[in-house]
Amino acid sequence: MNTIRFWLKNARTTSLPQSLLPAVLAVCLASQAPGFSVYLGALAVLGVIMAHLSLNLFDDYFDYRVKGAEFRDAMARKGFRARIAKCHYITSGQTTLNRLLIACLAFGFIALAAGSVIWWFRGGFILWLTIAAAVLGISYSGAPLRLSYHGLGDVVIGVMFGSLSMTGVYYAACGHFDRSIAFISVPVGLLVANIVYTHSIMDYEPDREAGKMTFAVLLKSRRRMLFCLLLLLLGSYGCIIGGVWTGYLSKYYLFTLLTVPMAVHLFYLMVVFVRQPDKKFSPRFWMGPMGDWKRIETYRLDWFMIRWLLSRNLLSFFCLILIVIGFLA
Repeated sequence: MNTIRFWLKNARTTSLPQSLLPAVLAVCLASQAPGFSVYLGALAVLGVIMAHLSLNLFDDYFDYRVKGAEFRDAMARKGFRARIAKCHYITSGQTTLNRLLIACLAFGFIALAAGSVIWWFRGGFILWLTIAAAVLGISYSGAPLRLSYHGLGDVVIGVMFGSLSMTGVYYAACGHFDRSIAFISVPVGLLVANIVYTHSIMDYEPDREAGKMTFAVLLKSRRRMLFCLLLLLLGSYGCIIGGVWTGYLSKYYLFTLLTVPMAVHLFYLMVVFVRQPDKKFSPRFWMGPMGDWKRIETYRLDWFMIRWLLSRNLLSFFCLILIVIGFLA
């Protein structure tokens, strides 16, 4: 049990909302369609969770093999303000690289097993979808593509946990498609990508120093970074409005606009970060859960966590509203 807890912690379960909520949303939407199976829907959600945890560990594995941990220590000595605790469970001697690989494969095997059961009942489409997701996930930081090192990591995450994941879970749960899933999965995918992109803007300097070509590093200009962030946020709401305008979504879906203040404040915080990175902010109740804030401040991660958690909470509230609407519309 201690071993399981150890690997769950290292697999960054705090990031699970960005995959779990879209998957649960897809099941809720599929529950209103003919042919719905709660068991296959739940199994698909389990598969998404296990795949996410596996890919998080694979990201650590490939990054460590390429760069080790020395470059993060070097950045800290140079004064870069970055989160340098990645792979600490390896550098501290708590485990080895080989055991990390075994943990990656173990989580991945559970995801594959879940996908195999769904494939047995739903047919070959699920198999091809699973293969596509696996290739994209491994290629996020693994050779030969290493997409996250070529400015495409944000796109991969958005596609995987947005359109690809939601379409797959929806199909697994009810056995067919609906056009409305496109108008819902795309904005959800954009908000998932927004979490990673917000992260990459804040880690712009250390990522550039490490030679990691995130989308933010690729853009180079901070003004362009903020403009693309604005496009991500506007695009999320634009898809919903477009779905309502064309009649594929009911007017109830406009209740997602209740999250606009969170999106506006996130954009404001990122503008301030670019111009005044040392300016401090305190969480407000309407930003959603912010964890143990006193501990976060103790570790001097408040500058990062208030923005990262707000972007995560924006996705969470957006999905929760969609879940409620899915049962009402």
